[in-house]
Amino acid sequence: MTGVRSVLTRPLAGPAVWRGADLVANRAWALRLEPSHLQELDAAVRAVRARGTPLLKVTADDFPLPTLAGELRRIADVLENGRGFALVEQLPVERYGAAAAATLLWGIGRHLGVPVSQNATGHMLGHVRDTGHPKTDPGVRGYQTRAALPFHTDESDVLALLCLRPARSGGRVSLASSAAVYNGLLAQRPRLAARLYRTHCLDRREEQAPGESPYLRVPLATWCRGKLSIRYNRHYLESAQRFPDVPRLEPADAELFDLIDALAASPGLRLGLDFAPGDLLLLNNHAVLHSRTQYEDSPEPERQRHVLRIWLTPNQPRMLPSYFWGEPHGARCGPGRGGILPRDVITPPEGQPA
Repeated sequence: MTGVRSVLTRPLAGPAVWRGADLVANRAWALRLEPSHLQELDAAVRAVRARGTPLLKVTADDFPLPTLAGELRRIADVLENGRGFALVEQLPVERYGAAAAATLLWGIGRHLGVPVSQNATGHMLGHVRDTGHPKTDPGVRGYQTRAALPFHTDESDVLALLCLRPARSGGRVSLASSAAVYNGLLAQRPRLAARLYRTHCLDRREEQAPGESPYLRVPLATWCRGKLSIRYNRHYLESAQRFPDVPRLEPADAELFDLIDALAASPGLRLGLDFAPGDLLLLNNHAVLHSRTQYEDSPEPERQRHVLRIWLTPNQPRMLPSYFWGEPHGARCGPGRGGILPRDVITPPEGQPA
């Protein structure tokens, strides 16, 4: 879909506009599965592992959830047409090893949509943990460090995070409604809000294929078919300035980024989550910003923070203009959209079968 970029100039209303302070008391966004649902998950995990089906080839049909599938469809509707996120609490990851937990997450994800690659080596299931590399390394992405991650979005429609182990301290996840942040921009600095629709440059963090541009040229907002979609990663916007052909950020851009950061982190808008083992966070990247505080790990590797991640294109994705994703995503082959286009060789996630 192409055409003139529409700019939303009026405040948004509806379930996508929420304040974290209001959701603390009303936890309709948190779900604990029924014992029958947990039994369905156990049976599906056992069936997949007994057959020895490679994880990347497991489909929703291979992971039958007779009654839970209906609940997942309801969650998918909340992600796209409601508040944009849901937290499934206390999945029994303590009785699974990391490989079985990965099967669990993958199977749930396949009922919600199509996984897309999270890095240039084609990993479809990621391990969010500290690798010991500094965030300042241009080839390192924030999730590979223990550093604080300010409010941002990921390069996919839907993000799913399954906590296997929390950190010894820190690592708290927070969410903010993109629509509520946008309304704050309109109320305080409407001219800055309009800058979101301009073309910006995002650092690809050394994950481009040979001969491709090392950055993406994309808008930070689009208003399409009655829905506002926001993408934002200040670290990547600023690190793209290392390339000489990238237009220099202007003072108004810094003002815009400062205001987005302040609004998203404000006590009224922000919703903090104490990520516990077995918590599954599902969110729509177009509708929800997320952050993570810095954390400290235990010295023993088996006690260190470990979160599994998948990126998804939902079964019924929202309509978005082609320029929203930027090049080279327009040349993608196969199902799914967004993500990070893999290079020639696709390797399995660490610790997972091909």
